[in-house]
Amino acid sequence: MLERHVFLIGMPGCGKSSLGKRVAGNMRIPYVDMDQRISDIVGCTVSEMFERYGEQAFRNAETNTLIQLTRETPSLISTGGGTVLRENNRAIMRNSGVIVLIDRPLEEILGDIKLDRRPLLAQKGLGEVERLYHERIDIYRSVADFVMDNSNGYHAGLRGLEQIMRHMGC
Repeated sequence: MLERHVFLIGMPGCGKSSLGKRVAGNMRIPYVDMDQRISDIVGCTVSEMFERYGEQAFRNAETNTLIQLTRETPSLISTGGGTVLRENNRAIMRNSGVIVLIDRPLEEILGDIKLDRRPLLAQKGLGEVERLYHERIDIYRSVADFVMDNSNGYHAGLRGLEQIMRHMGC
């Protein structure tokens, strides 16, 4: 049982959703994928939301979703890659949980990211992934309570995240 939320942050393609969902299942704790929650509420995919309403509307939905999640049972939460860009979102996460950076080397992200599933990246390509990485990595590192190295494969990532969760008393 979690006492506080655990927020997974990091670049698109770093493993937040795949690792978070699996670790939550293994540890029998609640799991929320914020992008999926937003899609369920809005009734369309994140990509469609970006196309129809724009990035600002999506970022507002992220903030509203974070606020709503703080009122729910503590969960392991995979955030969107850009959630940490707003100071308000960083404050919400700091005040209601623990923040874990899933840190994966840029080269590995570039090697297997599915651009067609990433609304901000689909049209701009891998160069945009690299630009976002350099724009965001310092923010991710500055806000993280824990950093989990995800450079040694999926199973090592699972073990690493489970170790962090156990360290927190889960």
